[in-house]
Amino acid sequence: MKPIDFLAALLLAALWGMGFVFAKAGIGQFPPIFLLAFRFGLAALVMVWFAPLPREEMPRILLISLIAGAVSYSLTFMALRDIDASLGTILIQLEGPLAALLAVVFLKEKITWLRGLGIAIAFIGAVVIAGQPRLEGALWPILLVVGGGVTWASGQVLAKTVSHIGGFRLMTWIAVLVTPQLFIASFIFEDGHMAVLQSADWKGWLIVLYLGLGMTALGYSIWYRLIARYSVNQVSPVLLLVPVIGVIGGMAVLGEQPTLITLVGGAIVIAGVGLSTWERKSPRPVAGEAPRDLPTA
Repeated sequence: MKPIDFLAALLLAALWGMGFVFAKAGIGQFPPIFLLAFRFGLAALVMVWFAPLPREEMPRILLISLIAGAVSYSLTFMALRDIDASLGTILIQLEGPLAALLAVVFLKEKITWLRGLGIAIAFIGAVVIAGQPRLEGALWPILLVVGGGVTWASGQVLAKTVSHIGGFRLMTWIAVLVTPQLFIASFIFEDGHMAVLQSADWKGWLIVLYLGLGMTALGYSIWYRLIARYSVNQVSPVLLLVPVIGVIGGMAVLGEQPTLITLVGGAIVIAGVGLSTWERKSPRPVAGEAPRDLPTA
């Protein structure tokens, strides 16, 4: 990987790693689904000018946006109200292994013993984290994160069927379609929207800008630029820094104090995810080709 691209990958890891930290802070001012609606709406406004409309695939993309967008992200952000950002950014790494397992079941993809071992290790790490006494009262939000991971992974199975349109184009139209879904869901399940708009301070709106422009628009632009030049397996190891940055950011910005068990379990999850993405040989993707999975940010 060229130095400039390696720096871009580090920037991407920082953008996504701090995303959960700032999202946790943003939920203090915005209802979680309402915050998501602003995030994807802002990203869609920026990205849509660079992605032609895939007219024939729009019905399928609409379904993907519902499953892997509205439902998945809503579950994850609702969980973020009740758990630390550092824990959330660790557990969200399970989305990759879950997608791999569903691809085996529904797409009949083969899985190597090494990748299978990595997936098993990642789930062992999650069990270690969830089983600590400190989290006995947080089982429900942990299940919400896992539920978000399952729905996200299910969306990836569908996303593979439209991968020919290109990853950036697919992500753009997911953002366009998921925005009204999130606003509708927010007005159904959340309240106090006008009060929120009036009370949110500049820090809250700065967080919205970060999530929409930094984490989503810039983040996904960097991601798809990298996977157009390199294989996913060349880029993925750098993204293992995402949970590390998330934990450090949670401690520095939010004053979180992860327990030793959380850190040990997190290390096991990261090791398992890293092992599950490692392959001896990986062909370089064609420019504009979608990755096998959408990134998990």
